Amino acid sequence: MYAEDCLKALDLLGPKLVQIYGQGESPMTITALSRAVHIERDHPHYHDRLASVGPAQKGVEVRITDEEDNDLPLGEIGEILVRGDVVMKGYWQNPDATSASLRGGWLHTGDMGALDKDGFLTLKDRSKDVIISGGSNIYPREVEEILLRHDGVLECSVIGRPHPDWGEEIIAFVVPKPDAEVRETDLDALCLEHIARFKRPKAYRMIDALPKNNYGKVLKTDLRNQV
Repeated sequence: MYAEDCLKALDLLGPKLVQIYGQGESPMTITALSRAVHIERDHPHYHDRLASVGPAQKGVEVRITDEEDNDLPLGEIGEILVRGDVVMKGYWQNPDATSASLRGGWLHTGDMGALDKDGFLTLKDRSKDVIISGGSNIYPREVEEILLRHDGVLECSVIGRPHPDWGEEIIAFVVPKPDAEVRETDLDALCLEHIARFKRPKAYRMIDALPKNNYGKVLKTDLRNQV
C-alpha cells in the first residue's frame, strides 16, 4: 500500500491494518508489516516503515542483490531474492523457467527493493517497470507516492515513454477526485519540493480511471500502449 493511503485508512478505520508481501511462488509468506508497526506513530522511522512491507517472516530469508546475484549494502536497491521452505519447488512441467527463477537455490522475485538496518524491506517496483532516463534508474513508486500527497489526486500511475535522446521520459496518469481541480503546475511544484528534478514527470494525463486487472492491480502495459 502507498504510505499516503495507509495514513488515510488509519485515520478513517483505526488501528486495523496489516500488510503481507508474497508472490504466487511464495504466497503471502515473504514479509509482514504488523498492526503494531502501523500504529507506532512516535517511532523516529515511522513513515519509512509505513512505506515498507516489514521484515521477513519466520523461516524465510531475504536478500537484495545486483544483476549477478551479489549482495548489495543496506539501503541500496536491487532484486529481492527469497529462500525458505514456503518457496515453491518449481513450475509445473517447466524446468527452464524453474532453473531461471530458482537459480542458486533462491527465488528471484523480479521485484526491486531495499533493506534497512532493522531488516525492513521496502518495495520499489517490478524490474520491468523501472524507468531508465538519461542513464539514471527512476522508480515509478517514488514519484507516485509524491503525487498522492495532492489533496485532489485519487489515484495515479507513472510509466516511461520512449524518448529519442534520454531513452525514456516520465509520464504520469492521474485520476482526480470527483469535482477536484488538479493543475499540472501544482503537481510539478509538489514533485520539485520532494524529489530530484530529473524524476519529475514530463507530461500528465488526466483520466477517469486506471486500467486494472481482477485483483485491482494497475495494468501499466495498457498505459504504455496508450502512449
